[in-house]
Amino acid sequence: TGAAKQHAGYFEHASGGTLFLDEITEMSADMQVKLLRVIQEKKFTPVGSHREIEMDVRIIAATNRNLEEMIKKGSFREDLFYRLNVLPVFIPPLRERTEDVPDLLNFYASKYKAQGQSPISFAPNFMRALTQYNWPGNVRELSNLVDRFTALFSGMQLELDMVPPSFLPQGLRQLQSLPGDAIDHALLEL
Repeated sequence: TGAAKQHAGYFEHASGGTLFLDEITEMSADMQVKLLRVIQEKKFTPVGSHREIEMDVRIIAATNRNLEEMIKKGSFREDLFYRLNVLPVFIPPLRERTEDVPDLLNFYASKYKAQGQSPISFAPNFMRALTQYNWPGNVRELSNLVDRFTALFSGMQLELDMVPPSFLPQGLRQLQSLPGDAIDHALLEL
């Protein structure tokens, strides 16, 4: 690895706590083997060291992919899947839980607001449009969109037609050219 000195890694930092592994399916086959070994043996040897360290770590792993399909294709280790799959939790994509969109928009608006500023807010027709949007990028897309709007329109209430089309997701750009009553009709078809 080219490591010249020892330093605490993720497992050491998480000792006695929780280690979150996001996008677990993006891990190389070699890293899957190493992770499996650490989970099984509950110990590891840090880079640059010759001593093993016992670990007491809860692992939470996340992915947006179908692990069973990846196992069938040979791109994810079945034994690692069973080591990680102790308590599976499925969170449906945002498009399947549109009732969460307003709360998430308000949460991220508060999170990204500038100090001393009010968070952005959304006019009713814009909120309906955002609620009906398909969100192919899921919560990350929603978060990034609110961050973008906050940078451009700090503290303002946003109307759909005041946002430049290039700053809207493709699925919402087409709505801007419609008159107000046509927007509501178009939203029913989204």
